[in-house]
Amino acid sequence: MPGPLDVAAMLAAATRDLRDPDDLDATLHTIVTVARDSIPSVDHVGISLAHRDGTVTTTAASDDFVVELDLLQYDMGEGPCLHAMGTEPVVRVEDVATETRWPRFMPEAVRRGVRSQMGVRLYADAQTFGALNLYSVSSNVVTDEAEQLAELFAMHVALVLGQARRVENLNTALASRKVIGLALGLVMERHSLDEDTAFAYLTRLSATTETKLRDVAADLVEQHHTRVRSGREGSTTSSEREATGSAASRAQVRPRLHDSR
Repeated sequence: MPGPLDVAAMLAAATRDLRDPDDLDATLHTIVTVARDSIPSVDHVGISLAHRDGTVTTTAASDDFVVELDLLQYDMGEGPCLHAMGTEPVVRVEDVATETRWPRFMPEAVRRGVRSQMGVRLYADAQTFGALNLYSVSSNVVTDEAEQLAELFAMHVALVLGQARRVENLNTALASRKVIGLALGLVMERHSLDEDTAFAYLTRLSATTETKLRDVAADLVEQHHTRVRSGREGSTTSSEREATGSAASRAQVRPRLHDSR
């Protein structure tokens, strides 16, 4: 079994090459494999992710045994994995056969040969991402060393997930900013508006159609490309002219209100 320095080196190797979300699955799989091979008496390891819609999925697993045990907990709504996400950061079950906290899940785990289990919360940047799940079929004892190593692996997984989410959010923000800027320029040029009035037009269109601003902008850019392809670059629809007029009208009212103070 690898020593502490070996574990640290393997974790560093698994995470240093994470440059974009495409590397995420491979990195997480490497981490669960190293965890399984490094933590005393742990035979199966997986990573559960909590999603914004309330669902939980297994995103990396050392084998199908993990997926089966994880799915049982999701379906039953109980177990060390879910408990670690919401109640107790580190859940340590030393003898599954005598555990009474999860009366539906534990008998099923025993039937499948689980003797001990851990769930460790994945937490970084004030966000709970999910849990690291560790199963043993060889021992009903969870040592302090095993718990400490599990927490170390969970910390690395959380950092990897946090970095991946930041990259995803940044890419989304940059893409939104670019398309809004393109739409703003099109509206200014097409209707001879200044920047403030053009932006008022976009926000007006967003509000009246109950559509996100970036989606409104993307639609306008796509409409422009369609007109260019069909030779109608300078044309506008009646709804566009009406919305532009409303936006321009409001933009002209604001200075008069300011001057009256």
